[in-house]
Amino acid sequence: MTADHSALYVGRVEHARVRTIRHALGYRVFMLLLDLDHIETRLDRLRLLGRGRIGLMSWRAADHGDRSGRPLRPQLEAHLAEAGIDLEGGPIRLLTMPRILGYGFNPISVYFCHRPDGPVAALIYEVTNTFGERHSYLVARPVDTPGPIRQTADKTFFVSPFMDMDLTYDFTVRPPAEGVSVVVAVRRGDMPILTASFAGARRPLTDGQLLRAWLTHPLLTWKVMAGIHWEALRSMIKGARYRDRPRPPHRPVTLGRAL
Repeated sequence: MTADHSALYVGRVEHARVRTIRHALGYRVFMLLLDLDHIETRLDRLRLLGRGRIGLMSWRAADHGDRSGRPLRPQLEAHLAEAGIDLEGGPIRLLTMPRILGYGFNPISVYFCHRPDGPVAALIYEVTNTFGERHSYLVARPVDTPGPIRQTADKTFFVSPFMDMDLTYDFTVRPPAEGVSVVVAVRRGDMPILTASFAGARRPLTDGQLLRAWLTHPLLTWKVMAGIHWEALRSMIKGARYRDRPRPPHRPVTLGRAL
């Protein structure tokens, strides 16, 4: 079995809309990196990060994937197999926020799907909107691609009521090491619309570091949801047009491509 690379990443989220309605938003957050093959063992060692709904901080498999609570790895491997990707037992690591005082909301969680020898074979971007719907974008990474991971996917899932559907996502990702960063640039053709990003520095996943993160980032997920609604209010004040919400895609995963 591979080594447990679970960790804590503390950093900042930034949003900047640059077309039609211009505004920016930023706030500090922390995220967990959880190795799916070691989650139970890891959580058993921690007092401040539990498995249920209630607690100072908690994590549940049912908050991800198809929400059934079934182990996540088989769910993800099924999606990867449909895309022609076999990890051959390589690790899958999830970058996500925990529940805080029982409340959890992750606009985006990222699964880093590795080959047995270490490199990332594919990324799965799990997107959840404020209407409780979920969709994922799966993008393979070519072998021996140096530098940051650059990928793209056509938007197929409704997220913001102030943004159209005929858009494209460009992802630029630096996989977890001493730092991690995920940048999502939204464009229409060659026209940039919005950029959202998270960049964080690694800390060990211990009770001491979790307590430190809690004290410096209280009400984390509550703050994220408040930030989303504050951004929506600012957009409305500035004259943004409300879009009707279409049905979610029939299939749970949209395939993207490398850049």
